[in-house]
Amino acid sequence: MQEIWIDYLNAIDAKALALTNDEILDAVSKALYAQGRGETVIEPRVHLVPESSDKGHFNVLRGYVKPLDYAGVKVVGDFVDNYKQGLPSEMAVLNLFDPRTGMPKAIVDATAITDMRTGAVTAIGARHLARKDSKVLGHIGARGTAYWNVRLLDHLFDFEEIRVHSRRPESRDAFAARLEKDLGKRITVTDNWEDCLKGADIMVEASRLPEPTPLFKTAWVKKGAFVVPYGTMSALEFDLTDIMDKVVVDDWGQCGPGRPYGALRRHVDEGKVTAETLHAEIGQIVCDARPGRESDDETILFWHRGLSTTDVALGAAMVDKAKRMNIGQRLRFA
Repeated sequence: MQEIWIDYLNAIDAKALALTNDEILDAVSKALYAQGRGETVIEPRVHLVPESSDKGHFNVLRGYVKPLDYAGVKVVGDFVDNYKQGLPSEMAVLNLFDPRTGMPKAIVDATAITDMRTGAVTAIGARHLARKDSKVLGHIGARGTAYWNVRLLDHLFDFEEIRVHSRRPESRDAFAARLEKDLGKRITVTDNWEDCLKGADIMVEASRLPEPTPLFKTAWVKKGAFVVPYGTMSALEFDLTDIMDKVVVDDWGQCGPGRPYGALRRHVDEGKVTAETLHAEIGQIVCDARPGRESDDETILFWHRGLSTTDVALGAAMVDKAKRMNIGQRLRFA
């Protein structure tokens, strides 16, 4: 058999690449555009729960992006108490393959990829679905993906006010301090959900609840707001979707009936949100097959569960940049 070498990028390499905001958004936009044109394969994620879901679990995501000529599989652990051991809550590895032969092409530390691509999908959703004059962001949650939500949203909107909240005071204070340093603007730290979310133009919920709990109140959502809930366990009141003019998801195959977890899980399983009432998948909007926001009065909800194709796209962008910068290692496979 011919020699086979794999590109390997560890966490240090990923940091050294220093992907810019626009590089991240561009890579993820390409994946969403390809999805909207039917040029991807997205297998619904599967889960491995070693003990109980409130402690943590593994997600296994699988996808193919034809224009990039890559297939990929990512395994990401999501464990709530990792901070007690000085570890991030989410750690991940992405494997990239040649889709025609199955030959392994790259192994990439995907912890940063998971955070960046999640934030990018939130921001790209806002680019198409939020009011262009959105000035106030309310954000629940301070885990790894939360930083990139705020950073990339602010890159697009340059907010006048950013409010943040998370359950642990030390977590939300550290989160705000990091954002203030990196964004160069004041961050408002709140000690409750209402003060964080009520009346915001863009409302993002990335909480970590042990079980579904309706902490996000429908009454806090103003007309014309853009709402992005994506906690593993739902924090929404059941009537939230009743006030929405449009409901958009990342991939109905992952959001549809019978799947575990997610912010709209009960809404889908009980028939409040269906394939027929859904406005669109975000890829259809990115490629202009479906309209995004059509008026300032529209109140819109975007639920994303995480797309394997965006992992593949961002991983491919990292591998390409690493080759240009001579970063990373080559591992002998065969």
